Amino acid sequence: RVDEVTEGLKKRGYMAEGIHGDLSQQKRDSVIRQFREGTIDILVATDVAARGLDISGVSHVYNYDMPQDPESYTHRVGRTGRAGKAGQAFTFVIPREMEHLHAIERLTKRKIARRRAPSLGEVLEGQQRLAIESLVEMTDNLEALAPFKSSAEELLNDTDSVTLLAAALKLLTKEPDTTPVNITEEKPLRVRRRRESGRSDRRRRDGDRRRDDRPRRSRDDRRSDRRNDRKGDRRRDERKFDRPRGEKKTRHQSEGFKPYFKD
Repeated sequence: RVDEVTEGLKKRGYMAEGIHGDLSQQKRDSVIRQFREGTIDILVATDVAARGLDISGVSHVYNYDMPQDPESYTHRVGRTGRAGKAGQAFTFVIPREMEHLHAIERLTKRKIARRRAPSLGEVLEGQQRLAIESLVEMTDNLEALAPFKSSAEELLNDTDSVTLLAAALKLLTKEPDTTPVNITEEKPLRVRRRRESGRSDRRRRDGDRRRDDRPRRSRDDRRSDRRNDRKGDRRRDERKFDRPRGEKKTRHQSEGFKPYFKD
């Protein structure tokens, strides 16, 4: 599943790599080194692989799948916001996983704020904002821009500055990609629900009430049931002692177990 998510991110144009238990140690070290150096932007990891990560400067943690248990959730979101730095954690949840989310909230004793998924327009607006910030940041490095000034002046002679800036923003903006991605569906997580004391007491009272509401049986019916019970016990005793005299009772026979083969 890590490989599928990583492949889907690459198809959408993101620089991503994944780590899991089936990778060799050399491959895992290579991926983690690339993530530390900033060569890749997104690191996809399983619950177990995420526990051993000690990487500073992680700004965001996205739980694409719900962690298998609340303890794993704590470990995963703890990869960000370390050493006094700020960080954010997001978890993708579908309706059938809400009970699992509540279990995590009970363990962490914190309410997880609910947010809707952004629309394509909001995503595009956010990417444009990042592109503008990159352009403004680049203007502070005049030495790096010096080799491009002559080309910029030539472009300004033929095209107005607004059009040139719009074209530059379009090239820098990462527009939403609609490349189809197929990811294998996972089985729903099972959460053991805690029984509420009030509900169990109510069920117990209802059960007692149902037993009290049953019609009382006559004395003849009760005598007939006792006779049938004694007949059944007599038949069981006859089958129990129906073996040749002198034959010892084996351990299996004493426990009521019928062996498949007899000596």
